[in-house]
Amino acid sequence: MRRGLVPGLLTLAFLVSFVGLALVALLSADTGMPSPSGAFGGRFDVTVWRSLRFTLLQAGLSTLLSVLLALPVAHALARRPHFLGRLWLVRLMALPLGLPALVAALGLLGIWGRQGVVNHALAALGLSEPISIYGLSGILIAHVFFNMPLAARLFLSGLERIPGEHWRIAANLGMGSLSLWRLVEWPVLRGLLPGVAGLIFMLCATSFTLVLTLGGGPAATTLEVAIYQALRFDFDPVRAMALSALQIGVTLGLLLALRLAAPAPEEATTLGRASRRFDGKSLAPRMIDVVILGLAAVFVAAPLAAVAASGLAARPLRLLSEPAFQQALATSLAIAAASALICVALSTCLVTARLSALSMRRRSLPARLIAGASDGAGSLVLLVPPVVLGAGWFLLLRGFGAIGHFAPIIVILINALMALPFATRILSPAIATHHARTGRLAESLGLAGWNRLRRIDLPCLARPLLMALSFAAALSLGDLGAVALFGSQDLVTLPYLLFSRLGSYRIQDADALALLLGLVCLALTMAGTPGRGHRAEREGRPI
Repeated sequence: MRRGLVPGLLTLAFLVSFVGLALVALLSADTGMPSPSGAFGGRFDVTVWRSLRFTLLQAGLSTLLSVLLALPVAHALARRPHFLGRLWLVRLMALPLGLPALVAALGLLGIWGRQGVVNHALAALGLSEPISIYGLSGILIAHVFFNMPLAARLFLSGLERIPGEHWRIAANLGMGSLSLWRLVEWPVLRGLLPGVAGLIFMLCATSFTLVLTLGGGPAATTLEVAIYQALRFDFDPVRAMALSALQIGVTLGLLLALRLAAPAPEEATTLGRASRRFDGKSLAPRMIDVVILGLAAVFVAAPLAAVAASGLAARPLRLLSEPAFQQALATSLAIAAASALICVALSTCLVTARLSALSMRRRSLPARLIAGASDGAGSLVLLVPPVVLGAGWFLLLRGFGAIGHFAPIIVILINALMALPFATRILSPAIATHHARTGRLAESLGLAGWNRLRRIDLPCLARPLLMALSFAAALSLGDLGAVALFGSQDLVTLPYLLFSRLGSYRIQDADALALLLGLVCLALTMAGTPGRGHRAEREGRPI
């Protein structure tokens, strides 16, 4: 197992170097303006503390709502492994994560905006006060739209890994729904909850496009937006670094508190038989699950339907023959594929290094440090805003001449790092479960290296690896942050093309591009949630 430490250490060194060089470039930037040296205290004022309060408020409420709504959705999906359309519902839950925030904001405005479907329905009922999509309420709706499906899928993956023997024992003991939840399901979810909640909190705390679009004014400014303003409008890297340090310190403290809130679940030994649940067969649980899944499907699908309706009205097929669209599509797919492969490789190295360090008989201080660093590195990259990474590398590469030569590589690496927390959350429990169930057997058989990878690891981990690849590719495909800094005539992606068409008020082209981009993301999520084979269907394996 010690061989797994080397790739993990190399990955940690790469992450520290990539982030550290960007921060050093920002700190050493010559702005031509006087700034306090050696301290950030002069950069904090009333507006900074107001931004911090709003950041924590909206991120905390968004995380709470997303997790509370995701738990019943995941429970209903796990309890109903067979029903018509389940596979497409699971795929639907993965689609918001791959959508660009700007596209999702357009869809949410079509449903929750002043002229949206919901407010029209309320007006028809005689309610004069419409729902405001701007401000805190709009930010919460948007964050729940993005993060509730993500949390539901992560919780569902944990519930589907419960050994089939547990369900048989529970059925033999005649456990009811409450006992099953308390003794079988909740121990698994409790171990996943700190990681999932921490991931969603970081996503909401570092949200940029949604807050900028739906914030509605200075009162709804987050630290991420303040960092962007400091770099984009004031070009004050010192203030940007001070805001980044404040954001990192606050969110890191909350993440450590979440990590200590619940222990990691222990993996149980299993014979690997098909998992079959025996609960929820009566009419009342069926109806409850139908209502929960129906409401979740409508909440997620309605904004997507709004994007589809406006996109179809804009005749998207006419864009397929445009050279600009073809070049943007090819560029987006190439960047997405490269960043997804790099992201999954880095995630696998980090997870394997953590497990290797924890498996040592004598857990020395270096082993514990490696395990902790490997566990936190996947989430730590989210603490450093992408705009800070992009600005740092922009300044760093500016001295080497043409930035366009390095732009694709930097965009790929930034996208890979931004998707790292998602891939780590997907792969970590799957690899831990796989090693707990097959590690001793592989060692007793003398399987190692390529033979173990080909015969044991890849067949068992194919599905989580494919899911992580599709998530990372969809995130990279819909990213605008890194491309907004490095984009040019030679580096145009689909989100960048959509943003430029919106900026030039070509609304029909923007609606058509939003639909086409959503379809490409849908194809990626379908690839990450493969269909069920006939044998698996007969054996009752979870999808």
